[in-house]
Amino acid sequence: MEVTPSTGRKPDQMSTWVEDVRPSAPAPSAKVKPKVKYALPGDIAADVRKAFIGTSYMREKMVITLTRAAEAYDRKRYEEALRLGRIVADAVPGVAPVRELTGLAAYRAERWNMAKIHLRAHFTITGDAEHLPLVMDCDRANHRYRAVEKTFGELEESEPTAEVLAEGRIVMASSLADQRMYAEAIELLTKAGATKQLRNPSYRHVRLWYALADIFDRAGDTTSARELFARVVIAEPDAYDAKARLGELGSVAPRKNRKRRTTPVSKKKSAD
Repeated sequence: MEVTPSTGRKPDQMSTWVEDVRPSAPAPSAKVKPKVKYALPGDIAADVRKAFIGTSYMREKMVITLTRAAEAYDRKRYEEALRLGRIVADAVPGVAPVRELTGLAAYRAERWNMAKIHLRAHFTITGDAEHLPLVMDCDRANHRYRAVEKTFGELEESEPTAEVLAEGRIVMASSLADQRMYAEAIELLTKAGATKQLRNPSYRHVRLWYALADIFDRAGDTTSARELFARVVIAEPDAYDAKARLGELGSVAPRKNRKRRTTPVSKKKSAD
């Protein structure tokens, strides 16, 4: 064996070794979740493809445009949703969901005439009266009170749900109040049950209470207005501006002194 320079040299003792402390690796940064791609319901996309007349490229472009419109509406970018929705509505005017989305976007953007056109088209295609109260509200905003009354007649004849009929009555009563026909407006809502005291009111009952309170206030009946605004605040403390309106009428917002009953009396077990 060859003689090396280290021959005959003793190795260092283990006690003299120094621990080599390596810096710990930095913790991996939290992975950013990928953005979920927005997609239309399959049946709506299929309806657009079926109704569109043109190349397959343009057909898919219409689906993408409607998808962007729906996403903009969900993100409350109503002007953008309206602009995109109109492109698709012009291409496939007979597809009800397209007219519905475009009409709702126009309504939210306060483009009353355009909203009325698309929402009425939705009613013509489907026969569903769900958005007729919004059509009435568009005419009310433009002071077309005869048109409001005419659409309300259509709404009553279409056998709507209780919620839709209540909304229609609210708009009709508000239209009458705009014309200073307070007695007729109050009578309409009173017949609809707006003065009923309910322990567990539904959303439509709270809406009716608020609408009637507003009309009483406009008519100068502050006592009745205070009572109904207080009823709204007890049922839903953060509903609309009822608490502020109650304060303007010189009354403190009442507190709920009883919990809502969640179990019917007939379901409770009697004590042994």
